[in-house]
Amino acid sequence: MHILIVHARVKAEFIDAFKQATTVNAENSATEPGVARFDFMQQQDDPSKFVLYEVYRDTAAPAKHKETAHYNAWVEKVSHMFEEPRTRAFYANVFPADEAW
Repeated sequence: MHILIVHARVKAEFIDAFKQATTVNAENSATEPGVARFDFMQQQDDPSKFVLYEVYRDTAAPAKHKETAHYNAWVEKVSHMFEEPRTRAFYANVFPADEAW
């Protein structure tokens, strides 16, 4: 599995719109064949901070995800909403084993 964790900080005036747009993206992303899991979370003590936890089945899946209509619509809708650039990092799965996904 290839795990991508994205951290985003959103301008206060865009929090609700960001949640709406990102929920649509997450719902559609979760149906992609190369996606094992796609979670969207909001920090409890700072509602301007969000995390996307994306688990891909192979190394090609993240690039395929970026080609989808829902991802590109999301980028267009939210690109101006960020307080600062998103951070992202890929992780290797340790536990549970890939077969458990």
